Amino acid sequence: MPRNKKVEQPAALNKGKNAKPKAIKRAKPKGKKAVKAAKNTAREKRARVLSSEVVFEGPLFRVLRDRLIEPGGFENVRDVIRHNGSVVILAIDNAKKKKDPWIVVERQYRHAANQFLWELPAGKLEQGEDALEGAKRELEEETGYRARKWKPLVEYYASPGFLGESMIVFMAEGLVAGDAHPEEDERIELRLVKLSEVLKMIEKGEILDGKTLTSVLLFARQLAAKRKK
Repeated sequence: MPRNKKVEQPAALNKGKNAKPKAIKRAKPKGKKAVKAAKNTAREKRARVLSSEVVFEGPLFRVLRDRLIEPGGFENVRDVIRHNGSVVILAIDNAKKKKDPWIVVERQYRHAANQFLWELPAGKLEQGEDALEGAKRELEEETGYRARKWKPLVEYYASPGFLGESMIVFMAEGLVAGDAHPEEDERIELRLVKLSEVLKMIEKGEILDGKTLTSVLLFARQLAAKRKK
């Protein structure tokens, strides 16, 4: 560039230090309808699978290698663990104290984590099984409890980067005790712990299981919101 050549400045810069940049108009969100429309649009976008190969199949899950074109238009290869899905049961005994109910928790060894973990009762769904029926079955098998009242709490994906397992959480109330009959390879220690104590365990890092953290913290938040009303 020649030394003395004048560099043209944008109009906004030529007006001096006190010039205010022109405001950029931004589209304002249109409330709940716009959010709902965005969610519906997101749900409609799916990858186009070009080929799918089963590279591993076991009793609990299978691993697929998919070649696909993603919604953004990029061609990619993804290894995905496919699973029938699981149910989680937040079983609550609030007969004596509704503000600090007892929660049914289990302690069992998890080899993938290489340690014993405190967890809520949970289990996998059979192919085509109704989620609520699966939750009732798992609660009775693992704990012996049955419940008079059932309510969905939340559904989530624990690790959607590679795991296609959906986890559906149910609240179970009005517990009736019975005999547990877990599977042969299950060694479960069962406890009833107050919600306040479970929250302390979470704060101390004594509960590391994701489904338990998600379910208990959401329930505690909802319970606190009800008290404020």
